[in-house]
Amino acid sequence: MSLLQESWRKESGATILGESALEYRLLGRTGVRVSSLCLGTMTFGNEADDIASRAIMDRCVDAGINFFDTANVYNKGRTEEIVGRWLPSHRDRIVLATKAYFPVGEGPLQRGASRRHLVREAEASLRRLQTDWLDIFYIHHWDSDTALEESLGALDTLIQQGKVLYGAVSNFSAWQTVKAISVADRMGIPRPVAIQPMYNLLKRTAEIEILPMAASEGLGVCPYSPIAAGLLTGKYADGAGGRIKESAMYAERYRDEQNHAVASAFAAHAREQGYAPSALAVAWVASHPSVSSAIIGARSVEQLEETLGAATIALSEADREAITALSQSPPEATDRESMGTTLRQLDSGSHTGRPAR
Repeated sequence: MSLLQESWRKESGATILGESALEYRLLGRTGVRVSSLCLGTMTFGNEADDIASRAIMDRCVDAGINFFDTANVYNKGRTEEIVGRWLPSHRDRIVLATKAYFPVGEGPLQRGASRRHLVREAEASLRRLQTDWLDIFYIHHWDSDTALEESLGALDTLIQQGKVLYGAVSNFSAWQTVKAISVADRMGIPRPVAIQPMYNLLKRTAEIEILPMAASEGLGVCPYSPIAAGLLTGKYADGAGGRIKESAMYAERYRDEQNHAVASAFAAHAREQGYAPSALAVAWVASHPSVSSAIIGARSVEQLEETLGAATIALSEADREAITALSQSPPEATDRESMGTTLRQLDSGSHTGRPAR
């Protein structure tokens, strides 16, 4: 068992199913235990048809995954419908999350985080998912046009009605999340319990403020895109297809040549260590002490099997540091050096003698 796993077990009471196996971790301060891997369903209804999607969900349950993530806009609602046809016989075993914010149509009322949109979309998701309640309902993106009191009040209404158990936020910055917490506290309504940021070896902005903030505020953290749209698997260098080739959004997100150089070095490192790159990329994300559950996705059971290998990888702190060193560390939250660096300089006598400021 790695030091990071042992630290997590002691601090959160998470159950570890045998050494180097899938963990169940507390989702923030909710008392709900979720698997350290979460099934993301964005491929369902597009790259994965109904049969493949059902097989993926069955395999995840067999592997011990109890946390599924979807959204109202995935494949224009088809994704939720596919999950909904599978879900009824498994409902009590699954922590189910969905989201709303992005446009679901051309009209001006069919988007955003207004009470009208959030409540109507939550109810539409419930119908598609064939369930009476959502465990987690995310505001999918910050809405600069809508007061937080409005958005959080809508979540509270859904919670009071028993349609949603926990509200959460996705794609919020640290300050936006803390503001949401502050507004909820002032209103006397439930705080958001979790945040869903992008996080992988190539996109480490979350380390600057989001992950420390989440640890300080007791939020669950459920990162998406741990394999960077497949770039960290090394498949694009081998000529394979995937989202970066199929989607202008993903191509732009990872267009910097440095991303491709880091991905190549990482894939080589993974293979040298005897791991599938996809599994090691997910294991690296999941090994961060602030992370509750890393979201994985697949187009087929065969692709899923490789990624599920992340549950068998127990990274030591040295292992994690070796991987982390392959990419450029993000800057500190302020422009000055970290306090650790400052203290080391003071201890070594290399400081100029001027007052620290």
